[in-house]
Amino acid sequence: MAEAKVKYDRQLRIWGEQGQAALEEANICLLNCGPTGSETLKNLVLGGVGSITVVDGSKVVAGDLGNNFMVDESSIGKSKAKCVCSFLQELNDSVKAKFIEEYPQALIETNPSFFSQFTLVIATQLVEDLMIKLDKICREANVMLILARSYGLTGFVRISLKEHTVIESKPNHSLDDLRVNNPWPELKSFAEGIDLDVADPVAHKHIPKVVILIKMASEWAKFHGGKLPSTGQEKQEFKEFLKSKMITIDEDNYKEALKASLYVFASQGISSDLQLLIDDSSAELHCDSSDFWVMVVALKEFIANEGGGEVPLEGSIPDMTSSTEHYVNLQKIYHAKAEADFLVMEQRVMNLLKKIGRDPTSIPRNKIKSFCRNARKLKVCRYRPIEEEFHSPNLTELLKYLTDEDYSVAVRFYILLRAVDHFAANYNNFPGEFDGAMDEDISRLKTTAVGLLSDLGCNGHTLTEDLISEMCRVGAAELHAVAAFIGGVASQEVIKLITKQFVPMLGTFIFNGIDHKSQLLCL
Repeated sequence: MAEAKVKYDRQLRIWGEQGQAALEEANICLLNCGPTGSETLKNLVLGGVGSITVVDGSKVVAGDLGNNFMVDESSIGKSKAKCVCSFLQELNDSVKAKFIEEYPQALIETNPSFFSQFTLVIATQLVEDLMIKLDKICREANVMLILARSYGLTGFVRISLKEHTVIESKPNHSLDDLRVNNPWPELKSFAEGIDLDVADPVAHKHIPKVVILIKMASEWAKFHGGKLPSTGQEKQEFKEFLKSKMITIDEDNYKEALKASLYVFASQGISSDLQLLIDDSSAELHCDSSDFWVMVVALKEFIANEGGGEVPLEGSIPDMTSSTEHYVNLQKIYHAKAEADFLVMEQRVMNLLKKIGRDPTSIPRNKIKSFCRNARKLKVCRYRPIEEEFHSPNLTELLKYLTDEDYSVAVRFYILLRAVDHFAANYNNFPGEFDGAMDEDISRLKTTAVGLLSDLGCNGHTLTEDLISEMCRVGAAELHAVAAFIGGVASQEVIKLITKQFVPMLGTFIFNGIDHKSQLLCL
């Protein structure tokens, strides 16, 4: 592990040792190792994923040299899977790499059990019919699936699995868990023991903002029926109240308190999103409950009992202007409360596990502790089956995208990416793939796309001639720049899924290379 810490130092700072361990235990399968697939897997190999299996039945041809950096002239005529696998192995010899010289279609149609051995499958450049079949296979086997495709100047990425739970969602913006608007007895007692009107100007400048806000909020509530500021006018009056306690204008602690006054204005208790999560139908305990949902049930009990409407305290405080003594004492108070809440949660989890006949210690302590630290930021992602999206998309959303100028190109690329597969199913080639039939292919693709729109309930909506012509012009080619971008997005989502950190994309990601835009369609 010491060697891994040096090798993967940068990423360990992002997802930590637990995240890296999850990557190193993952077994990933790549279907089709053209530029999109190769670029996706390259990023994961460099990141230290445990095992990879490359599946591709094609041979390297001269055309591959222009868009796939993982093959060269010496590769022509050889197995593409073998050449790409060998290149990837050179990038990181810690990764176990193997290849299967087989067309993915054959495995999907004749050997579906093959996919159950993997943590996650990355399927690139599949046509619609195979995407639907593979999605059913992976869902049945509880294997995570990422679909990725580049096609000329466009491409998409789509995640598919029944459910993905995230403890460490790591939102970009989240208030620290300070509880200044609802302090527990020990914190309240500590604050009450500090005099805001102390005569010593040095001591006055070093009263921490947490104490200032708790005492000022309490003082405000005395004169407002026990309530904290809620309206815009009250919030402004509270800030003026804070300013009135400043001895001089250069007291950084009071400036910090003014900026942090939103902690006083924040709602007490849990958020509406967390309420929905603990009320979810999966938050009903049974013998097959996952670790996540067992802990959610324990959390629900904690909030209703020991928590008094609040989740377990996170236990950390940000840096602030303060005397060393006050700051250290505050740290101890927050840490002690977080530890006490964790011990209660741990006991509740153990009791619940025992209740459903599982080993009471089967959920590790560090996992419960992480759950407690992140209880305010838990996320659950659920994905519609591919077949459901393709055959019964959310019509309201689809029509909205078609009439929204910002989304018009992205959604039309989405339609055309599906239309080219319908075209291929009817004519045994993609539009523009063969020279000499461009005008005919444009006409056929337009008819196919209009028919698809009609089937989806979007009668009267059209596709612009320039987009249709563009899809024919590229002849199903994977442009390296687009493939690399799509591969980068896909690998990023793979890491989110495997490490169970950050929130993966919900919807279909579309890249519009014409306008250099990336958009997410929720259909």
